Amino acid sequence: MLKNLLALMFAVPLFAADKLDTGDTAWMMVSAAFVLLMTPAGLALFYGGMTRAKNALNTYAMVVGAFVVGFVMWIIAGYSIAFSTNSSAALQNIVGGLDNLFLNGISWTDLSGTYPTYVFIVFQGTFAAITVAIASGSVIERMKYSTWLIFSAIWTIAVYAPIAHMVWGGDGALLFDAGALDFAGGTVVHMNGGLAGLVLAILLGKRKGLNKVAMKPMSIMLTSLGAALLWFGWFGFNAGSAFGANGISGLAFLTTAFAPAVAAITWLLLEYIVYKRMTLLGAVSGVVAGLVAITPAAGFVDVMGAFIIGAVGSIVAFFGVVSLKKKFGYDDSLDAFGIHFLAGLWGALAVAFLAVKDNNLLWDGPLKESGDRLGQFIVQLESVVVVGLFTLIGTIIVYYIASAITGGARVDDDTETIGLDESVHGESAFEVK
Repeated sequence: MLKNLLALMFAVPLFAADKLDTGDTAWMMVSAAFVLLMTPAGLALFYGGMTRAKNALNTYAMVVGAFVVGFVMWIIAGYSIAFSTNSSAALQNIVGGLDNLFLNGISWTDLSGTYPTYVFIVFQGTFAAITVAIASGSVIERMKYSTWLIFSAIWTIAVYAPIAHMVWGGDGALLFDAGALDFAGGTVVHMNGGLAGLVLAILLGKRKGLNKVAMKPMSIMLTSLGAALLWFGWFGFNAGSAFGANGISGLAFLTTAFAPAVAAITWLLLEYIVYKRMTLLGAVSGVVAGLVAITPAAGFVDVMGAFIIGAVGSIVAFFGVVSLKKKFGYDDSLDAFGIHFLAGLWGALAVAFLAVKDNNLLWDGPLKESGDRLGQFIVQLESVVVVGLFTLIGTIIVYYIASAITGGARVDDDTETIGLDESVHGESAFEVK
């Protein structure tokens, strides 16, 4: 099935996928390492710097904990559920099989296209692990660490892996067969993780003292460093999703550099219009919004498409962070929903109208088959609805399972007041004497 997927993506004959290419192998190994850096360094610093000092270490620990647990669960069962073939055609629509549990049946000599299957597994595993880590940004400062780790383990298998299968799982997978375009994870990663975060935030309830006491970020400088590391790693995230050192990866490389730069400028202009000031936090928030928005379209659009996606993605995320959260009153602590879900949603839908009509770039769907952009939009709309519903229902179920196992998901009032760094970990982010 992987051979069929890769052949479709690259428009090359199947026999070409049987030969190892050292250039492609090197690029994919480097890309996987780039994406790995995004979570325990980039996302952890990005989130940690925005947290109050008494919870900064716990925030970092939640991101790192989600990553290591998510990656282990990916190797145990997630990869098999996402990318193996189910013997039941009906189930194949939603989940793969269990033949590759613990990577059973996969050898170091096996290839996925022009590079080792083991490299593909690691690359995709970093996607799985960062997705659940994204959700942590909505629930920092109030969720039990034990509940979070159990949630991360179950959610990776029960929610992330089926969604990855439906979008990227090859022939027989629901959204793949429909022709949905998601180059590097607008639906699979960002909508999925962002919506899971919102669901958890609502189920947990708001932080104590929200809108009554000051909740100032510990360090905007650390947040900015995290954003820079995210941008760096995102070149592996997007350009690596071309699955080789080729022209498509070059296109994705360009759009991943350009769209977030446009988005950062857009966010700064919006801040100036609304607040008459431009902030560093706004600039780096714009960068991340632009990265999220371009992800589903990175290898499908040209420079003008990247410009539009970056600019509008920043506007959409700004609205989510500044207005939507206040209007509905939910406590999305670090705006995982406002940035990741909303910008990812915009990018996933916009690709139908902004993708270049070039069959060497497009995978499948109405746009490739007949140039039908409206038909492609309907397919994209179907993909975001299916992913949204699956994430919503799956996250609720997994939350209650994890909560039951740990005797409740929320820390007690004293722990929340003292701070989770000291109360939960017995550590602090900085020891200042």
